[in-house]
Amino acid sequence: MVAAVIDGKARAARLRETLTAEVIELKAKVGRVPGLAVVLVGEDPASTVYVRNKGQQTKEVGMKSVEHKLPADASEAQLLALVEELNRDETIDGILVQLPVPKHIDSGKILQAIAPEKDVDGFHAVNVGRLWSGDKRALVPCTPTGSMILAKDVLGNNLSGANAVVIGRSNIVGKPMAALLLAESCTVTIAHSRTKDIANVVKAADIVVAAVGVPEMVKGSWIRPGATVIDVGINRIATPEGKTRLVGDCAYDECAAVAGAITPVPGGVGPMTIACLLLNTVTAFKNRNNL
Repeated sequence: MVAAVIDGKARAARLRETLTAEVIELKAKVGRVPGLAVVLVGEDPASTVYVRNKGQQTKEVGMKSVEHKLPADASEAQLLALVEELNRDETIDGILVQLPVPKHIDSGKILQAIAPEKDVDGFHAVNVGRLWSGDKRALVPCTPTGSMILAKDVLGNNLSGANAVVIGRSNIVGKPMAALLLAESCTVTIAHSRTKDIANVVKAADIVVAAVGVPEMVKGSWIRPGATVIDVGINRIATPEGKTRLVGDCAYDECAAVAGAITPVPGGVGPMTIACLLLNTVTAFKNRNNL
């Protein structure tokens, strides 16, 4: 058996098409389009590329895109003042401060300063609480949202009773992913670097979400035959030729030989993350306009 490859790139394109049509409808109802503001502090090369891609895709679906770039030596107070200004701006529905920020700035303080109803990253304590308590107004982190969409594309909308193992316990992916799976009535285990006999824990899973940040940690022997594998990891490793290549947290060829379906790296969960940022911005717009 060879696993079906879950094409995140194609799925993200379909989601953007749906959002483009929805933005046209929302403009007709409210008289304006959803607005997303992205804030970048410093010149981190990867962050600069991410911000450019986010801005480009925001415009492509017909939404308002605003970028604010602050120098690397900008103070925490300057960044907080900008966030407060965006909180008050009625044309902005989503605010995202690109991480990482320079070391002299407390990222936790910045993330909690964003108005919860505009927190399209889903990191504010209010949104975390809403997610875990089942409040439909929760804005959920983009990567778990995209991972859930891909899992449901394979397994259908009814995941009730499925055994799910999430490998990784970060606030960005692992914990919110577990909350989403629980909300779908899955039986959820969170495994991590300290989990004893992790291979057997994973082997019990119908759904495996690998988000631990360790290149090719999950082996084919860990996967139950026919399981759905969502690989969130993006790791750059050296090749024998002296170049580098991207790999996930799963040993892809091994896992694909056993799984029923699997996301590739790149081209799996990654493209869904920005698409779900746009989805969250539309959701925030609808929440703020009681739609």
